Amino acid sequence: MHFKDYLIAIVVFLANEAVIRRTSQEQTVIYQDNQQEAQPNMSKSLNVFKQPLSLHSTSPMTGFLRNGYCEVPASDYGNHSVAGEMTDEFLEFSARQGNDLRVIPGMKGGCKWCLCASRWLEAFDARGREKDGEKIVPKIFLNATNEKALGKINLEDLKKYAVDKE
Repeated sequence: MHFKDYLIAIVVFLANEAVIRRTSQEQTVIYQDNQQEAQPNMSKSLNVFKQPLSLHSTSPMTGFLRNGYCEVPASDYGNHSVAGEMTDEFLEFSARQGNDLRVIPGMKGGCKWCLCASRWLEAFDARGREKDGEKIVPKIFLNATNEKALGKINLEDLKKYAVDKE
């Protein structure tokens, strides 16, 4: 075997080894992707019932961390803990208060969004004064509402607007 043939053999061997490794890595990634679909990332936070926090929305992607959960990390000074379903009336109310959520792509009545506990409470307190009344208070999903909402809002008030009662 000539030196040139020897070099070619080594290059071919290394190229094949790289293809085998790449294919193995791709299979591992595919396997990991399938595992993630089978078992989505679970939040370590708890809901208002002290149970694992449920996923609220991925379209639009919500949550302070934009992971679909109403998690409240230490850096979330707004306490985005309330898993709400937007109404056009609430979006208008929120815009009048200085926070126009309609600028978020796709945001409209019917969308699910993690709200600041103080904004939900503000709408709740204003429902008697506003022309749209009860329509300005978003319905909520208790299983996806973070327990940290209870630092600002009474559980009984949340239950009055809950889609999922328990």
